[in-house]
Amino acid sequence: MSDFETIKTERNGSVLTITLNRPERLNACPPQMADEIFDAIRELGDARAVLIRGEGRAFCSGADLAARGERTMSGGDGAFHSLSRHYNPMVMALANLPVPVVSMVQGPAAGVGCSIALAADFVVAGKSGYFLQAFVNIGLVPDGGSSWLLPRLVGTAQATRMMMLGEKIHGEEAERIGLIYKCVEDDALEQTAKDLVEKLASGPTVALGLMKRTLREGLQLDFASTLAAEANTQRIAGGTNDAVEGGMAFLQKRKTNFTGS
Repeated sequence: MSDFETIKTERNGSVLTITLNRPERLNACPPQMADEIFDAIRELGDARAVLIRGEGRAFCSGADLAARGERTMSGGDGAFHSLSRHYNPMVMALANLPVPVVSMVQGPAAGVGCSIALAADFVVAGKSGYFLQAFVNIGLVPDGGSSWLLPRLVGTAQATRMMMLGEKIHGEEAERIGLIYKCVEDDALEQTAKDLVEKLASGPTVALGLMKRTLREGLQLDFASTLAAEANTQRIAGGTNDAVEGGMAFLQKRKTNFTGS
């Protein structure tokens, strides 16, 4: 893997782990970190699942406000540039990655950090973890895709609460309202996330990627179009080695051995 300054990457079998690595700043995300996450995803290689986590006691406390002083543009123009050139491409790449993504949240997942976490297919949080849309507190509007993600995850009422009131949603409540997949005790968080990502990495990779695509596209399509999309993706999945393996394992009453092809 490439050398990065704001993140760490590690390959363990078929799992790529991306660690946000600015613990002294609660992993606040400057544009450089967004670019490095994007680059790490481009170096996916034969990884079949991705785990995103934060170093230390936070997942990500949001965009690095201190880094704004380094930009040649200030105010709204600077924010527009950073979003368009750095943060938005990174979040879109995470959402469109053709393999499962798990985010592991301890401490704050705030601002764009909340978007990074929620762009994953599965979000596992510790009881100390919380999700925060803090933009209203500094006179800004939600970004990083949160205006699209939140109402689809928790409905308009809860999304409006998070965005307009800027309230923290702690791990247990986040699970209860459907914002995340699971909340666990802090001391079980790492093992729970690792077990989940390893299970996904051993699954039928092509089929899982097609599921992701169909789920995302289905949010924009009518029922008839979704039926047609499912038929097309089923045709692709049905032609994979994993589909053959799955059928044989079922007939032979044995455990599957998917290869991701």
